[in-house]
Amino acid sequence: MSCLSIYNKVFMKLILPVLFCFFLYIGCGNNTNTEIIAHKSTLHTPGQKTELFGWENPENRRLFIESIRNSEKEGLFPDDYSLKKLEKLEESYSTLSEKEIEGYYKQLSSSFIKYTSNLANGKLNPREIYPDWEIKKNKFKGDSILSTALAKNKIDSVIESCKPKHAIYAYLKKALAVVNALPDENFTPIATTDKFDFGDKGKNIVLIKKRLQYWDDLSKNDTLNEVYNEAMHDAVKKFQSRHGLEPDGVIGKGTIAALNFTKTQRKQQIIDNLERWRWFPRDLGINHIVVNIPDFYLHAVQNTDTIKTHRVVVGTEKRKTPILSSRIDNIVFNPTWTVPPTILKEDLIPGTQKSRNYITSRNITIYNRKGEEVSLGNWSFSNAENYRYVQSPGEDNALGFVKINFPNSHLVYLHDTNHRDYFVKNFRALSSGCVRVENPLNLAEYLLFSKKIYTPEKIDSILFLKKTKTVKIEEEFDVHILYFTAWYAKGQLQFRNDVYNYDPELYLRLSNQFRSNLVTSARVINK
Repeated sequence: MSCLSIYNKVFMKLILPVLFCFFLYIGCGNNTNTEIIAHKSTLHTPGQKTELFGWENPENRRLFIESIRNSEKEGLFPDDYSLKKLEKLEESYSTLSEKEIEGYYKQLSSSFIKYTSNLANGKLNPREIYPDWEIKKNKFKGDSILSTALAKNKIDSVIESCKPKHAIYAYLKKALAVVNALPDENFTPIATTDKFDFGDKGKNIVLIKKRLQYWDDLSKNDTLNEVYNEAMHDAVKKFQSRHGLEPDGVIGKGTIAALNFTKTQRKQQIIDNLERWRWFPRDLGINHIVVNIPDFYLHAVQNTDTIKTHRVVVGTEKRKTPILSSRIDNIVFNPTWTVPPTILKEDLIPGTQKSRNYITSRNITIYNRKGEEVSLGNWSFSNAENYRYVQSPGEDNALGFVKINFPNSHLVYLHDTNHRDYFVKNFRALSSGCVRVENPLNLAEYLLFSKKIYTPEKIDSILFLKKTKTVKIEEEFDVHILYFTAWYAKGQLQFRNDVYNYDPELYLRLSNQFRSNLVTSARVINK
């Protein structure tokens, strides 16, 4: 047998099977998801950022694009995150070049960081819009979050972790869904200056009933006649209560204005407030005080339970109460009141020009820059702003009997008042910027609960002496003065009057329509 014959037999029996298995192995080894390994050389070039690698996984891309589609449920706008561009790239993924794949992944990363940042801190920076808002930016590290999401294939859970955890935020999303589910309406505005009460009749009664039915305050089975009947009376009171109006059943200017709000306007209002809750601190504190300016109420919260509720008077539109977060430092009983610059310029000096009795009748003492008392006879209008004006403790003191201090740059605080009649009013944006609290001694007693000696009797004895006494707060009580005009509670939509007219401009900015400082509702487009 020749050597060649022997070689052919060995090749056929031994070598050929080995080669066959080898090539079969290579073929099977390459039979993986071609989408994942496509353009592999591009994805793993030296120096390429590792956060791009995870986009090779089609499930990561699918989940993120789906999250952007659902961003409207968060009160955000999918176009802000290049949704259409991403969808187009994903649809043509299999035909993209290596360079186009790399560009697609970079766009995904950029949109991911932008979206999660907007969820964590809001789309807008409130400190750039409102110079008197003291709100700290929530902690957020976009690159780190992206790397975690892609490395662990947890796109959806990482996105969810960026959202506010406040119950109000979750319920606002519910409110948005409820409003979106309402049928489109084409109501004619109710144009009247008349008041309507139980038993009244007229064509406007029918228009009002239709609005009440639309907002689910009046049964759909109610007869749409021109009579203000008992069922309508109950529905009106329910509507008024949901809008922070006096629930007396009398349909006046305020109720008509609230009834004239459209579905689109309420939707925009909810979107505004979702944005605000992305601005607000993530942790309000175990024990905290919340003042909602448009609602004119203060709530003391302990472990998520509302312990106390107080009516408050807040600043006028001209002298707005600033939005801030701080921590209560001390309580002052029988406080003095140093007249702040704005009130000095706009009230005290003009008042004293009319009558010098303005100062003496208010028990105000004048001091020069050396701290020396100055008699009214030696006081001059020309140097009026160079003096310090201090009101002595007492019943007529502008701060009342107690002041609750917390650090802030606006010199505002919670306090009693000598105008307690204001608390019976429904509209209470009446102060010069500070927050006046109804029954503040009751609140002070609550804040001092760890110091058991400060019983009601002890506090009364301090007040009786009419001497200023400062008590340090030992427990941690965070205080948040916030602004929100919509929420959802007990299955009902809640809206409040936009007392500082913040809502229209905010929606213009959120929907990329803001072009100037002129804000009118007619310029707002539903997007």
